[in-house]
Amino acid sequence: MRSSREREARRLIVSADDFGLSPGVNRGIVQAHVKGLLTNASLMVNGPAVAEALEFARAHPRLGVGLHLVLLQGRAALSRSDIPDLVDERNEFSRKPVATGVRYFFLPQLRPQLEREIRAQLEKFLATGLRLSHVDGHLNIHMHPTVLEILLRLAPHYGIRALRLPREPVGLTLRVSLWQWWRKLGEALTFRALVAHARPKLDAAGLRYPDQLFGLHQSGRMTEEYLAAILRCLPPGTTEVYTHASFLDAESARWRPPHYDCEGELRALTSPRLRALVDAAGIELISYSQLTA
Repeated sequence: MRSSREREARRLIVSADDFGLSPGVNRGIVQAHVKGLLTNASLMVNGPAVAEALEFARAHPRLGVGLHLVLLQGRAALSRSDIPDLVDERNEFSRKPVATGVRYFFLPQLRPQLEREIRAQLEKFLATGLRLSHVDGHLNIHMHPTVLEILLRLAPHYGIRALRLPREPVGLTLRVSLWQWWRKLGEALTFRALVAHARPKLDAAGLRYPDQLFGLHQSGRMTEEYLAAILRCLPPGTTEVYTHASFLDAESARWRPPHYDCEGELRALTSPRLRALVDAAGIELISYSQLTA
C-alpha cells in the first residue's frame, strides 16, 4: 500500500511506443530521452529495427524499456505454422482491430495460439538481457480480456511487475482539446469497462500501474500546447503520458494513421518550455522501473 506522501506527490512517466519499428522511431525515442522528458519506451520485439533499438537501449541504461505486445497490426514472433489462425502469409496480424478483438474473445480455439505467441514475445524480450519495466500492448491489446487473462497467468514466470492501465480522465482531456470529441467519448466508455474489469485482477496479482494516463484519447496529437495544459493541472499520484514521438520514415508511415503528428510530439517532448513547467511544478520524472522498485 502506498503512503499518503506517495499518493499526494506528482510523479510522471513519459513514454513512447513502437521502439524497434523503424530507424526513424528509434532515433526519435533516443532524442526525446537524451534531450527531453522521455523516461520509458515500449519495445516491439518483432520490429524491423529492433536490433538498432537494443543498441540504443544498452547505450542509455536510464531509459526504461517495456514490452509493446503486438497481436494486431504488426509482425508475429512465431511462424504461420505455429499460429495459423492469427497471421497471414506475410506473418502479419490483422489490421482490423475491432474484428480481431471479437475473434479473440469469441473463438476459444485461438487462445492456445495467442498464449504461444505471447510467450514467444516475452521470451524474445528476456533474451535481450534488458530489465522488463512493464508490459503494454499495441492499440492497447493487452487490455483485451482474453489477452489480459493470459498475461496475468504468465506474469510470475516472466517477471511482469507492472502493466499500463489506460485510465484517462476524459473530462480533463476534453477541457484541454475537443478534437474528435465524439471518438473520445466512445473510447472512454469502452476503456472504462475494460479498466473496471482489469484493475481488481491486477491488484490481486500484485501488479503495479499508474494512477492515471494521458495519450489514449489524444493519440498522435500530443502537442506542446496539449501537454502544457495537462502538466499545469496534473493530478496527484503517478501519471503516464504516452506518445508516438519519432521521426517519420516509410516504415512508421506504413503502420501509423495519417493524422499522427509524430514529429510534432517529438518537438513537444524536447521543448524547453515543457521542461521548465515540469521543474517549476516539482513533478518527478520516473520510469516504470521506479514504479515497481
